[in-house]
Amino acid sequence: MRFGVVCVSDRCAAGTHEDKSGPRILELIAPLAQESLYRLVPDEKEQIKDVLKSLADTDHVDIILTTGGTGFAPRDVTPEATTAVVDRLAPGISEAIRMKSLAVTNRAMLSRAVSGIRGKTLIVNLPGSPKAVAESLEVLLPVLDHAVETLSGNTQNCGGSYGK
Repeated sequence: MRFGVVCVSDRCAAGTHEDKSGPRILELIAPLAQESLYRLVPDEKEQIKDVLKSLADTDHVDIILTTGGTGFAPRDVTPEATTAVVDRLAPGISEAIRMKSLAVTNRAMLSRAVSGIRGKTLIVNLPGSPKAVAESLEVLLPVLDHAVETLSGNTQNCGGSYGK
């Protein structure tokens, strides 16, 4: 699978803070990744949209994982940028991640993260902390093979292992 990893953070983009979540994602997806492209952008809706479109449409990655910008702060606009570029939403993914996170902290209900599909690329917003990223990926990683397979048009295995 080909991945795009996008850290959304004003401080990291300005070089005043080290991105720890993006590298954590890269570490956790390494066993699945044929290639991983990393991008760092500030909390600017248009820049986030541009990088998501570029990774999906030009680089043709299978999955884009964003980290950061999903909370209540005024500059947290990752969900809005993601929603603006996807063709279809995939709410079950974000719901499953929030359910897992709620078992750890009640603050998980404050996540506004979304997931969706642009063409044949799955885009998933993840939280901004390395710990929360790891917890989220525990939920997500086991279904990525099937998600990518289905997005590529191979639907032969759909429903075959439902409930297992």
